[in-house]
Amino acid sequence: MNDFSPADWRAASDTVTGNRALDLEEPLIFELGDVGRSGVDFDGDATEMLETLPRRTAPVDLPGLSEPECVRHYTRLSRQNYAIDLGLFPLGSCTMKHNPRLNEKVARMPGFAAVHPLQPQSTVTGALTVIADLADWLVRLTGMSAVAMSPKAGAHGELCGLMAIHAALDARGEAATRRVILVPESAHGTNPATAAFAGFDVAAIPAGADGRVDLPALLARLGPDVAGVMITNPNTCGLFERDMKAIADAVHAAGGYVYCDGANFNAIVGRVRPGDLGVDAMHINLHKTFSTPHGGGGPGAGPVVLSAALAPFAPLPHVVRDGGGCVGLVEHAVDRPEAFGRMCAFHGQMGMFTRALAFILTHGADGLARVAEDAVLNANYLLARLRDVLDAPFAHTGPCMHEALFSDAGFAEGFSTIDLAKGLIDEGFHPMTVYFPLVVHGAMLVEPTETEGKAALDQFVDAMRDLAQRAKAGDPALRSAPHHAPRRRVDETLAARKPRLVFEAPVQ
Repeated sequence: MNDFSPADWRAASDTVTGNRALDLEEPLIFELGDVGRSGVDFDGDATEMLETLPRRTAPVDLPGLSEPECVRHYTRLSRQNYAIDLGLFPLGSCTMKHNPRLNEKVARMPGFAAVHPLQPQSTVTGALTVIADLADWLVRLTGMSAVAMSPKAGAHGELCGLMAIHAALDARGEAATRRVILVPESAHGTNPATAAFAGFDVAAIPAGADGRVDLPALLARLGPDVAGVMITNPNTCGLFERDMKAIADAVHAAGGYVYCDGANFNAIVGRVRPGDLGVDAMHINLHKTFSTPHGGGGPGAGPVVLSAALAPFAPLPHVVRDGGGCVGLVEHAVDRPEAFGRMCAFHGQMGMFTRALAFILTHGADGLARVAEDAVLNANYLLARLRDVLDAPFAHTGPCMHEALFSDAGFAEGFSTIDLAKGLIDEGFHPMTVYFPLVVHGAMLVEPTETEGKAALDQFVDAMRDLAQRAKAGDPALRSAPHHAPRRRVDETLAARKPRLVFEAPVQ
């Protein structure tokens, strides 16, 4: 077999079924289904009842499968997923880290999992206490004055912070004149989108040669039309904004507010308090910092901590403690007339709150600081081991924070970041974040997180080094990777712009 070329080996290993051992080929459910099959049995009485109901005049166009066929279909599809429970998930800016099972056990306790938002407050004092305890921790860890717990995700939290800023400006009588939000190029991509959605005009601030905010450019843009700045720290290049305090002081002196994107808070939690840097509002992605399941279109949470200047404008509802320590809920504007309104109907995501609080209490203050330290250590380990084979555009400025940034500079002609990323799939890894941030051409943003051990990092490094050398040498096989995945290289751009959302049966 050693004399076979890769092409010969693939041809020799083809099978009649399309399956390759435990790599099972699976068609679409519509291709499996048959109108003559069903996973439901009806007894005689039910059949007679159905006969009395109106009949459809056209096919329902749903696949008919038996129960075992349906179970096997979705089980086979699930085997094609990549997950943090399978291996290192190096997505930069996403913080895909291990979720402790203790957190999951707590979240599934009936008193939390079965709580309903319409229950009387007297029946959910335990749940409200959990929300209040988590809120206290978030305020303490950030050095802020208040926190809004209801936002459902990071971008939702960004909107919450900007609405609080708008309300504060309105109270000052300046909402009509201060319409500009400054957004550095090194900020997360959701920042300008959120500012525009909130009705502000966006002014971009360039990044300097060191990957950080160009301070002179920002200072030159400040003026009476500026409502504030949205800055990500650590930023999207994986670097700490050294001029954060100077930026905040200048924006405040100009009459604006400072919003900090807290998506990367896991890199500084327990080590830096954003409130000490002059931040007025910051969202915290609980799944990124406190290791609760990533949103994935489901249960996200993005609480927003607020400075004393913005705390009165926090949205409703608001969990409060009275002088005796009892917890209650402020839900009506008459009790909080300065609140800008509501972000959503209820109090937030209970499962995310219980997981996050369990994570915090398990680690304690010293453990949370260790989280940040290990996240930064792991990223710098990758940077140190890969910078000789991959271009690291900001390595000359010093250590990175929780993520390492590389580029495709130096690859052979015709090869780019996408080829290395597709090659990683063959090596059993989900690719890192590619072509982002936009300030670096051919960017590869890698975040190992603090939950990976040295053995996992070394295996990833070995794969990256080999792929980088192949890309530099112009290995043609890399241009057609992946070779071992259930599907070969997909045109993601075409799929995103022209998705086929409706199944059309082939013409017989």
